[in-house]
Amino acid sequence: MEYVDEFRDPEDAKRLLKAIAALADRLGRTVRFMEVCGGHTHTIYRYGLERLLPDAVEFVHGPGCPVCVIPMGRVDDAVHLASQPGVIFTTFGDMMRVPGTGGSLLQAQARGADIRFVYSPLDALKIARDNPDREVVFFAVGFETTAPSTAVTLARASALGVSNFSVFCNHVTIAPPLRALLDGEELALDGFIGPGHVATVVGARHFDFIPAEYGLPLVVTGFEPLDILQAVEMLLEQYVSGRRAVENQYARVVREEGNTAALALMREVFALRPTFEWRGLGFIESSGYRLSEAYSRFDAELRFSMPGVRVADPPACECGSVLKGLLKPWQCRVFGTGCTPENPIGTCMVSPEGACAAYYSFARI
Repeated sequence: MEYVDEFRDPEDAKRLLKAIAALADRLGRTVRFMEVCGGHTHTIYRYGLERLLPDAVEFVHGPGCPVCVIPMGRVDDAVHLASQPGVIFTTFGDMMRVPGTGGSLLQAQARGADIRFVYSPLDALKIARDNPDREVVFFAVGFETTAPSTAVTLARASALGVSNFSVFCNHVTIAPPLRALLDGEELALDGFIGPGHVATVVGARHFDFIPAEYGLPLVVTGFEPLDILQAVEMLLEQYVSGRRAVENQYARVVREEGNTAALALMREVFALRPTFEWRGLGFIESSGYRLSEAYSRFDAELRFSMPGVRVADPPACECGSVLKGLLKPWQCRVFGTGCTPENPIGTCMVSPEGACAAYYSFARI
């Protein structure tokens, strides 16, 4: 299959693994690389890459799964909105099973709430146009990867004059949590496997602060097995040659400047919140988006009364430590016993991109 098989070729994988082993030997110490995106975590465990690398190379999982970082209080807000009379609540499917204190959206649906999952926010807008006597709310989550599709939908809603559509905005931005991790003293890292999807929008240059301010390399990386192996090779080559820079392994998709049209529309539709809560990382300044003043009439948080209560994670759940790279999923006390994909306690076990779900499905522990 063109554009897939060439990134899974066994002979190329052997060549890269041989080069990685030689570079690791030359470096002579253990290195820890954080894969920021949940899609990378999924590929690493699906293809068993961690078992093929030398012991001197360790993967550390980061906060790049958009579902995983949503705090429980925002899930409670979503369930509250979905339970309002006359509301049709729309969401991506992987948010349906994320547990809140009063249950998940799936359980709220079972209690009678009109909750529909969609593949695009444009689907939610169509539902609003088809149901002019109902209020339709879209649960917007994700990094800069999905934010442009919400922005396009809001621009379309504005142009069409749709008045019964609103967005519960939980979009977040990638740089502040990376700074928060690097500013902390708990985590020792040697570099990043950079998020290819986010970089498609924000561009590779968006991550220049990591080598400039923290002295660490970052390689923007694709999502096939050979992409990740090549990124590891590129990171090791930087160390061996004494360089620290942002490099773009995913050049077939990512541009240095990103998607300038998408970024311009995002600046029109969104504004940064002063602070936003992240599961496991707490409140981080300028890390989440709200709707801009020009689009505030579509803001569900202004249209409806919201509980807005901060809720602590269940004591048994250690998603926070997993998202900060301090704990491997299998080291969590409830992994695979009290917390499974069928009965998740934490978000990392819910989403297919979550580290716990990837471990549970592919790590063969």
